[in-house]
Amino acid sequence: MKFWRRNWYYIGGILFVGLAFVMGLWGTDHMSRIRVILIFSWMGMLIHQVEEYAFPGGFPLISNMAGLGETEHPERYPLNARQSFLSNVIFCYLSYIIPMFFPNMVWMGASQVFAGVWQLPGHGIAMNVRLKSKYNPGLASTAFLQTPVAIYYIWYVCTYMPDKATQLWWGIPGSILNLVLTFIVPILVMKDKNSPYPFEEQELYGYRKEHVRELWDERIAAKAAKNAQEGE
Repeated sequence: MKFWRRNWYYIGGILFVGLAFVMGLWGTDHMSRIRVILIFSWMGMLIHQVEEYAFPGGFPLISNMAGLGETEHPERYPLNARQSFLSNVIFCYLSYIIPMFFPNMVWMGASQVFAGVWQLPGHGIAMNVRLKSKYNPGLASTAFLQTPVAIYYIWYVCTYMPDKATQLWWGIPGSILNLVLTFIVPILVMKDKNSPYPFEEQELYGYRKEHVRELWDERIAAKAAKNAQEGE
């Protein structure tokens, strides 16, 4: 389990490569189009996780420090290695895989594909503003894989499954609930400043290491100045 917890995003990358071969050589000709789209959506999420945690990586520290404002223990709070593993593998995989077995339940598939779309404003706007950057780990896969797949899913349902198109609307609250149960609830339940599951050094730094360190120092200095001002 420890090996899986420390390497789940690399394993996900290998899984992506395997799925790419299976879908390219067999799957697209032997599965319904709607199921193929859902599998491609999951593949987009797998690459999204690789981008966040491995290449270029650095998402844990960027998220904890820049996104959530933690300066004391961003290596383990609010996100920590155990929570990230459970959220991104156990819960996230289930939320993507289950709809594949029920492709005609469009509301379920929409909940799956829309969950990736909501990350676009998060990565593309909110995180970039906090990081003072035009890019952050996870943005490229969200913009060029997850969002296009979601758009294609909507088009396909409206074009070839018009009798089920109204179910797309249920995908909006469904995707939000999906994100809440998969990521937000686990973070709230498992956050611990003394967590025995910190991220390793190579997980903390990836994209623009020096810039992130400088930003961290700025946050610490700003917090110290604020505390000193309040103490006067």
